[in-house]
Amino acid sequence: MALWYRCVVEPTRLIVYSDYLCPWCYLGATRLQRVQEEFGARVQVEWRSFLLRPQPDPRRTLEKFRAYTRSWERPAAEPDAPLFRAWDSDAGPPTHSIPPHLVAKAAATFGDAAFARMHERLLRAYFGENRDITDPGTLSALWREIGLAAEDFARASDPALLQQVLAQHNEAIEHDVTGVPAVRMEGREGVVVGAQPIELYQRWIDRALQSRL
Repeated sequence: MALWYRCVVEPTRLIVYSDYLCPWCYLGATRLQRVQEEFGARVQVEWRSFLLRPQPDPRRTLEKFRAYTRSWERPAAEPDAPLFRAWDSDAGPPTHSIPPHLVAKAAATFGDAAFARMHERLLRAYFGENRDITDPGTLSALWREIGLAAEDFARASDPALLQQVLAQHNEAIEHDVTGVPAVRMEGREGVVVGAQPIELYQRWIDRALQSRL
């Protein structure tokens, strides 16, 4: 991989539509984090909201949810997967996708580093620790765990953040996103859907950077 163009080429910007309740998004986030670390300032990743469960489903029971989480074994079987644990908690079932997105957006008001900490913490708490990330008490605890002040948790109730979440979801639909994770490269047509192998992301970014030399 050529390194000499690092200072003369504008960074490639990836826009990722994702849902905190999606196991493949957790795998995709793990891979994209590694890609970002490899390319450094040459790549920017922006996470945007997609709502797999936009509204609560009163028919969803804890028993059904526990059975569903056995499907997490598929992404967990990938050799580079983070820790997944089928649900053995009495918490839940999770209600809908919006609450964790609101908390992530609220953390982002404190800067990129706070968002990154919350983004990772939400995914790990849900898929690796069996914590219901739609529960206000759990979300408040995670907020404090990443070092944010308890009194600032109220930011997640800002109606402007809800509008932002909904607008990003609608934007994804406009880009023909039907599943997540979905990644598009700013300035280019098309969307890459699914938690793709890390090598695919690497080749994609390499080609984009070299095409601008």
